[in-house]
Formats: sequence, structure tokens, C-alpha cells
Amino acid sequence: MSDTAPARDDFIQVTPGVLDAATCATIVARIRASQALRPGEVGGGVYPELKHSRDLSLAGNRDWADVEQALNVAVYGGLLTYLRRWPQALIAPLMLQQPGAGGALRRLEADDVAAMDDRRLGELARTCLRPGAINLQWYRAGEGGYPYWHCELYPRDPQCETLHRHLLWTVYLNDGFDAGETEFLFQRRKVAPRTGDLLLAPTAFTHTHRGNRPQGGDKFIATSWILFQRAERMFGR
Repeated sequence: MSDTAPARDDFIQVTPGVLDAATCATIVARIRASQALRPGEVGGGVYPELKHSRDLSLAGNRDWADVEQALNVAVYGGLLTYLRRWPQALIAPLMLQQPGAGGALRRLEADDVAAMDDRRLGELARTCLRPGAINLQWYRAGEGGYPYWHCELYPRDPQCETLHRHLLWTVYLNDGFDAGETEFLFQRRKVAPRTGDLLLAPTAFTHTHRGNRPQGGDKFIATSWILFQRAERMFGR
């Protein structure tokens, strides 16, 4: 199945043009010029047979703080759209409550989330969720890619940060090459890169995916996760 007309709820959302082409081109030029790129890693380390890329983490990198902010703002808008479409992403795991008639608490329902304006929904999202560290990735034509079928949950981290990942996201920073799709195994869906588009999807094994090798041109993306807030912040100690 292509990325243009999904026939059912597959929980994969593509939002066109969250970043304009000029901003994307500037980020790509900065990646090409950067001296801080490192071989791309998977959870266990550097394995180019699984993932072959040159990466740059933006976490704590003051030189890239403007790019980090621009990406987080772009993703935030797409996240609100995602939560309106699938409000269960918030209410199913968290059993959220709000004051009802007479001040008594009642459980939030899907229609409550869908009816919220951006301010209220944004407050709820920020209470429950947080942005992850952003990674910029450069896949060279004909050799780069992430051909290993994988998901984003990974139990090796002793702090369990990787198990807090709820949604994955990718912003495609360029196009003009062949292949290079994000391919989802069970959904039988390939998302073709388009400059400035945002991909959001769940992180669990149900959305096992891979990054196909670009042909005829290099591929540049920004990628990260939306994580749950840690329990001590949401629920106290």
C-alpha cells in the first residue's frame, strides 16, 4: 500500500509541509558542512549492516538550538492533530480525569479530547508527554539506509527512557531521489519522503519498520520520539 490512501486506521499519520522548503534546505546544508557527524547507531551500538548513516544528535548542542526548537514546534502541531484523530493515545494508557458537573471528577472520553481547543489539548499533552532527543541523519545514495526491521521500544536502558517512547516521528528534510521510503511491515505501507513532511506512528512492535536505501540522491531526515512523562512527574512519588 502506498502512503497516499490508507484504507483503514493504521495509526500512521503524515502531515504535509510542517517545515517550509527553505528551512529544510538550510538544515541540509548545515548537516553537509558539519564536522560533528558520527556513524549512526542502533540500540546496541554501531552496526552498519543494520543502519548505515551519518548522524548528529541535537541534545544539549547549543550550535543547533535553533534547529531543535524549529523541529519541536513543527512536531507539536502534528502531535495535536494526531491526538484529535486518535485520542486513545492519551486516554487509554492514563485513565485521565477532569472535573465534571458539581466538581466531581469524571473520566475523559475520546469526544472530550477531540472537542478541546489547541490551548487545552496542548496543556494536556504537555502534562502527559515530552519531546525526545532529536537526531539528524544523512543517508548516502546507494549505500545508506536502515534496512533492519525494528521498532522503537528497547529494554536495555537501565533508566527505562527507551520504554517511555510512545510515538516516533520523522521530518523529511529533502526529496528528489528514488526509494528511501519509511516502510511499515504489518501495515504494508511505504511512506515516501517529501520535503517538510512529518511522519508520526506508534513505537511498539505493531509498527515494525525500516528505512529503505535512497537511490539517485542522498536522503536527510530529522527523527525522534514523543515520550511519556516519567511517573514521578505525573503521579508524584
